Amino acid sequence: MKKSIALVALAFGVTSAFAQDLTSKKGEPILPEEGDWSIGLDATPFLNYAGNFFGKTNANVAPTWNNYGLNNTIVGKKFKDATTAYRGILRIGFSNNSYKANIAQPQASTATPPSFPSQSSLVEDKLKRSSSFIGIGVGLEKRRGKTRLQGFYGADAFIWFTSAKDKYTYGNGLSQGTADPNVDPVTNSTNWSATTGYANTGTAIANYNGVTGFRMTSNKGGGQIGVGVRAFIGAEYFILPKISIGGEFGWGVGFAANTKSKTVYEAEGNNAGTEQAATITVTQKRGSSFILDTDRNAANSTTNSPAGTAGYNFMPSGVLRLNLHF
Repeated sequence: MKKSIALVALAFGVTSAFAQDLTSKKGEPILPEEGDWSIGLDATPFLNYAGNFFGKTNANVAPTWNNYGLNNTIVGKKFKDATTAYRGILRIGFSNNSYKANIAQPQASTATPPSFPSQSSLVEDKLKRSSSFIGIGVGLEKRRGKTRLQGFYGADAFIWFTSAKDKYTYGNGLSQGTADPNVDPVTNSTNWSATTGYANTGTAIANYNGVTGFRMTSNKGGGQIGVGVRAFIGAEYFILPKISIGGEFGWGVGFAANTKSKTVYEAEGNNAGTEQAATITVTQKRGSSFILDTDRNAANSTTNSPAGTAGYNFMPSGVLRLNLHF
């Protein structure tokens, strides 16, 4: 009987010691402690690299928690204590692109066309595209678990701003009436539709009568100002001292107000039978949106470009992440 009691006590003691031994062989603590900082990295490249060790010749696809990809958002943590962490979320992005194209310079009707293989006189059209995204968020994370497997939950609050603009410069200046050569805004200007996603030249402007041709000089597609909150829950497993792999799910509510769009045209049209030129400015209100969705869709901007096709997801990615604590 005494032997049985001793064996049970020994087994309980060994099990308790093993369960509570959260230090490495060198005595390093495995779990994060008060005052620690943490950053999260996408674990996909590491998983792909490790998978290639098993004999596959093609790049392996890493498992993910959902279908969202990278969003280039920085997420950091500061541990108040072993079970509480403050979260910081940041994304700052600016883009400036320049495009150039050569287009023929119209010649007077009396000019002699260049002979083969001479080239026609060319001028240069330019397009400059710029966009920006600034997103800031803060959150509180609570943790639980006494083993290498740690669960966590909490909430984030965030705000974001987006903007975008296209600016056009044309090498051929417009002319009206019987001018020779007569420079037409459509045929003598580069159409950047393949680059911008919409035509910057044409023969009609909505709600304006008598327009015979136009070309844009600038297009501010309208930005967005958004706020939101998000609740999350997740888990991570510490594979090494203060190094873990984990992921999280979330549900959020967001509200975004879209700023006005503004387009400026150089236009030509008929006024009492006479061709005239004018600058036309068109502004348009773009409304707002309310979002209730899973994870980072609650902070999803889809209107940050003039074409309205680009978008940013701001909240932490749903892919598996490698977390480093220090």
